Amino acid sequence: MTAATHSTLFPQVPDSADAVLEGLDPEQREVATALRGPVCVLAGAGTGKTRAITHRIAYGVRAGILQPSSVLAVTFTNRAAGEMRGRLRQLGAAGVQARTFHSAALRQLQYFWPKAIGGSLPRLVDRKIQLVADAAAACRIRLDRGELRDVTAEIEWSKVTQTVPADYAPAAAKAGREAPRDPAEIAQLYAAYEDLKRARSVIDFEDVLLLTVAVLQDRHDVAEQVRAQYQHFVVDEYQDVSPLQQRLLELWLGDRDDLCVVGDASQTIYSFTGATPDHLLDFRVRHPGATVVKLVRDYRSTPQVVHLANGLLARARGRAADHRLELVSQRHAGPEPVYTEYADEPAEAEGAARRIRELIDSGVPAAEIAVLFRTNSQSETYEQALADAGVPYQLRGAERFFDRPEVRKAGSALRAAARFGGNDSLLDDVVDLPSQVRAVLSGEGWTTEPPAGSGAVRERWESLAALVNLAHDFAAARAGATLSDLVVELDERAGAQHAPTVQGVTLASLHSAKGLEWDVVFLVGVAEGMMPITYAKTDEQIEEERRLLYVGVTRARERLHLSWALARSPGGRPSRRPSRFLKGLRPGSGAAGGRAAAAGGTGGVERGFGGGGGGAGAAAPRRTQRTPARCRVCGRTLTDAGEMKLMRCEGCPSDMDEGVYERLREWRALQAGRSGQPAFCVFTDKTLMAIAESVPEDERELARIPGVGARKLNRYGADVLAICAGQEGVGLDEDD
Repeated sequence: MTAATHSTLFPQVPDSADAVLEGLDPEQREVATALRGPVCVLAGAGTGKTRAITHRIAYGVRAGILQPSSVLAVTFTNRAAGEMRGRLRQLGAAGVQARTFHSAALRQLQYFWPKAIGGSLPRLVDRKIQLVADAAAACRIRLDRGELRDVTAEIEWSKVTQTVPADYAPAAAKAGREAPRDPAEIAQLYAAYEDLKRARSVIDFEDVLLLTVAVLQDRHDVAEQVRAQYQHFVVDEYQDVSPLQQRLLELWLGDRDDLCVVGDASQTIYSFTGATPDHLLDFRVRHPGATVVKLVRDYRSTPQVVHLANGLLARARGRAADHRLELVSQRHAGPEPVYTEYADEPAEAEGAARRIRELIDSGVPAAEIAVLFRTNSQSETYEQALADAGVPYQLRGAERFFDRPEVRKAGSALRAAARFGGNDSLLDDVVDLPSQVRAVLSGEGWTTEPPAGSGAVRERWESLAALVNLAHDFAAARAGATLSDLVVELDERAGAQHAPTVQGVTLASLHSAKGLEWDVVFLVGVAEGMMPITYAKTDEQIEEERRLLYVGVTRARERLHLSWALARSPGGRPSRRPSRFLKGLRPGSGAAGGRAAAAGGTGGVERGFGGGGGGAGAAAPRRTQRTPARCRVCGRTLTDAGEMKLMRCEGCPSDMDEGVYERLREWRALQAGRSGQPAFCVFTDKTLMAIAESVPEDERELARIPGVGARKLNRYGADVLAICAGQEGVGLDEDD
C-alpha cells in the first residue's frame, strides 16, 4: 500500500498555487519552490519525496511558471508513474507527462521513426527469453532453464551499459560480474541474439532506449523538436539510472539545466541490472550551481523502526554509505522490532501466519500487512501457511489490477449500468452510489462474505471487493456523485494505472517491495545464505544486500517482525545462523564490528553558486535551514548548546571511549600550552567528549561533530584522527 492510498483517497483540489504548498515541511517546500536550474533532492526512506516532487510540479503549473505539456517526469515502474499521474491530477496539474524511461522513449520512437528511419517501427517483443533460447540453439549451446534466465540477464546488463558483444568479456571482468557461462560463450550468444532480432525484424526493451539515443544523436532536427516539447525534467529514483538511461536524459536536456533529480544512494538495490548511484552522487560535480535539498524527516516509521534502519547503515561501507542520510522519525513511539528464531522454514512460515491471523483478528486490516522475502522461491511456503490459517493474500508483481479479466468485465458492467441503469431491475430499489455498485457487481460474483479458501476464486472476489471499497470512499469524498462519475474516475485511474487497495496480506520479494509501505511488515528468512544471499561474494555485493535489508526494514510503519530458521526442513541439521547484518542490533547479539554509529547527514538545503554555471572555480556551497538537532540516542530535539555538541541529552547513556578521551585531554593541554591560550580555545570538553563517543575514522566524520569547524579541522584534524586511531605520541614532537 502506498502513501498515496494510505492518505485521503479523494482530496479536494487546492484552490490556488499557494494552497499547493500547504502542509509541506520546510525542506519539502524548498523542493517545491526551487523551479529553476538543477536541483538534487537526497530523500531518505519515508521522507515524502513523491509528495515533494509532485507538489513541486503542481506548484509550478498552478503558478503559471511551468506549462503542463512541457514537463516530463520519469521514473522506473508503471506503478510509480501511475501514482504520480494520479497525485498530479488531484493537485490540479493534469496534462503533465509522467512515464517510465522506456514508455517515454517508445512514444518518441514511434512518432519519429517514419521520419528519421522510414517505414514502421519493428515489433517490440515482450519477453526475450525465447529469442535467447533460439540463439543458443543456433550456436549449438545447451542451456538449462536457470542458465537461460542468467544469460538473458547478462545480455540485458550489456545493453544498458552500452557494451557490444565483442567487448562483453573484458567489460564483465572489469565490473566484477560472475558470468553464468564462459564469457566467450556469452559473447557468442549475445551476438547470435542480436542477429536473430534483425532477421526477424523485432526489437527488445533495451533497444527502445538504444534506438532513441541513436535517433537523437544522429538527427539534430528530431532532438530539437523533442527539446522544444519538453523543457523541464524530473527524474525519480535517480540512484537507479543506468548509463544508457543517463545518456538518454542528457540528450533530452541538451545544453539546458532545468532538471530535478530525486534519490537515495542507500536504496541502490539494482546494481545487478546496470544501475549505479554514481550519477546521483556526482550531480554536484556535473552541476556545480545545483541546489541540494536533503529530506531526513521520516513520516512513515516509528522511532523504533527508524533506529534499526539507521543502525544498519551505520555499519555500512563504500561510497553510498559515505553519503547516507540519518533519518529522524516524526512519529510517536511504537513497539520494538520483534526477532524470532525457528527450528525450520515451515515452522517459520506457520509462526508468521499465526501472528498475522492474530493481528487481523485484533482489527489490523489484511492490506496493511506484508511478508517480505529475499527470493521469489520462498513465496510458496508462505502462500500455503496463510491459506491454512484462513488469511487472504495477494502476490506482489502479479497482473496489473486494471488488466485483470474480472476488473475489465466489472468495468464494462458498471459502464452499462451508468448508461442504461433505468432499465436494470437490479437498481430498482437502490439509491446511493455504494449500493448501486454492490448491486451491479453482485452479478459479477461479488458477495458480502469472501469465499472460503484461496486461489483464483478468492483473487477474483478480492478484485471486486476493491472496487466496492473504492465506491464507498468516492461517495464519501464527493457528495452527490453518480455511477457515471465513478465510471469516469475508474477510467482515469485505469489510464494512470492508479489501482485501489486489494484487501489481502501482501507477499513480495524485497526488490518488488521498493516504494511500498505497510503498518506491519514481516521480514522472513533473515539468515546467512539468504541475507546476504549466498552468491554475494564481493564487498560491493555484500553492501547491496545490506541496503536491500534496509529497504525492507523501512517499509514498516509501526510493527516490524524479523525471523530466521535454523534448518531448511523439519529434522534438518540446524546449521544456519542469523544474518550478520543484525549483529549488535538485535538483543543478545553482542557488539557489532565495524565503525561506530557516527551521525549521518542532516537535512537542509545547500545552494550552488553561479546561477547554474560554475565550474572548477565555483565557491564552496553554503548550508542553510538545517533541521533541528536531535539526540542520537533517544531522538529528542536538542536546544542546549552543550547537548548539541554532544549530539545527545545529558541524561542519555554515553558510549565514550575513556582512553581516547584522556589522550585527547592530554594532547589539548599540550596544544594550549604551546599556543598560550586557554584549553577550551582548542576544543571544549563537550567537543572532546563528542569526539571520544563517535571515534571518527576520517575527516568527513570528524567534520560532522559540532565544534569542529573548517579552521580547527585543518589545524588539528590529523592529530585528532591519529589519536582516535590509537597512535601513540601524537603531537609530542611538534614545534609550534
